[in-house]
Amino acid sequence: MTSRRNFITGAAGAMVGASLVSKAGAAAIPEAPMQASPATQPPLHPASGRPYNPVVTLNGWSLPWRMKDGVKEFHLVAEPVVREIAPGMKANLWGYNGQSPGPTIEVVEGDRVRIFVTNKLPEATTIHWHGQILPSGMDGVAGLVQPAIAPGKTFVYEFVARYAGTFMYHPHSDEMTQMAMGMMGFWVTHPKDPRQHAVDRDFVFLLNAYDIAPGNYTPNVNTMLDFNLWTINSRAFPGTDPMVVRRDDKVRIRMGNLTMTNHPFHIHGHRFEVTGTDGGWIPPSARWPEVTVDIGVGQMRAIEFVADNPGDWAFHCHKSHHTMNAMSHAVPNLVGVDQAGVAKKINDLVPGYMVMGDKGGSMGGMQMPLPENTLPMMAGRGPFGDIEMGGMFTVIKVRDGLARGDYRDPGWYRHPPGTVAREWTGPVPDAPAAPAAPASGDVIGTAQRGGHAGHDGH
Repeated sequence: MTSRRNFITGAAGAMVGASLVSKAGAAAIPEAPMQASPATQPPLHPASGRPYNPVVTLNGWSLPWRMKDGVKEFHLVAEPVVREIAPGMKANLWGYNGQSPGPTIEVVEGDRVRIFVTNKLPEATTIHWHGQILPSGMDGVAGLVQPAIAPGKTFVYEFVARYAGTFMYHPHSDEMTQMAMGMMGFWVTHPKDPRQHAVDRDFVFLLNAYDIAPGNYTPNVNTMLDFNLWTINSRAFPGTDPMVVRRDDKVRIRMGNLTMTNHPFHIHGHRFEVTGTDGGWIPPSARWPEVTVDIGVGQMRAIEFVADNPGDWAFHCHKSHHTMNAMSHAVPNLVGVDQAGVAKKINDLVPGYMVMGDKGGSMGGMQMPLPENTLPMMAGRGPFGDIEMGGMFTVIKVRDGLARGDYRDPGWYRHPPGTVAREWTGPVPDAPAAPAAPASGDVIGTAQRGGHAGHDGH
């Protein structure tokens, strides 16, 4: 059994929080569950420990645990994984327990947790419990508060989850490489009273980004800003699952940002309140209404709304390049350029060459060859045609008549008659023209335009 005495290690018997597990102790380590499916898994209802209302990790899952002597024990395995970014593209990433991001960890406020971390990476690592208030030696910063976890070794972290809220975990060892390779996960500490902050559906996901050149499988870890794949839980649209909710459900969405830039996330068809940060819950009197919330680097935001407007509603980052895949930042702007003569000459040398960009960036309906393992910049097909989105984009599907725990995709929304925008074939009214600009020197209101009357001596 792991006890406080096991945490004595290092030079001169210094106390550190993350301890190397001995061979004898390894026999007592709980099993490390694995998950390979990229689909959203059902919520993990607690079979032991105190009750709570579980979350749903979009295109992810929650990590099972075991109870041992009143301690909730988890086992994370840091390892290389293969993640399907979307159908047609896979990536060689690093993650936990078979996936990137790793599984969501769910505990209850006041739980003592014990987390075994086995390193199957080719280099040393640690885990930092982002946002947790815990002993310094459990904070996971290599060299500062603990030795790094060498390849093939297992360390153990143990602390009390003191505050209810939403947190993250990620390495604090060679972060540039390990986080760029996808090492991160979500952590939810539920309140002691399940009635507190209760909602009907509670979704979580992380925002992450990769630079994977067309035809490649492994991210470029030296990229600083020019990422070309913007993802929700390492999935890009159309690979992101929808968030399915019942009409009039109270819905919470918790989003954590571990990319290198901010993300203004925007909801269609509803308004929400910002109800939580990684620092805790916002008192009701201090909450504010929004339809877009900006999530800074290293931050978490929780939003809540009542899903009272049935339909299929877009939910996405409002940076336009973040809703596209396989972006190239060195393509010239050819809008308005007549390429007819050039295209003919190029076709003599490269049969099948296509003129692109002269009428805009739309690629709807284009069936052009792509390099191996590369997503089109715009993808996805809806009931009315091409959606022309990618990256950080998903759909909230609000429906009548769903069962309380039913998260299955209900298909596309059936719009009531007369509620869909349509082509107009009748006479079109004249468009009002803007008033002519005033001539120089004309008075607008009390402002004098032209000259310097009244400013003598200045």
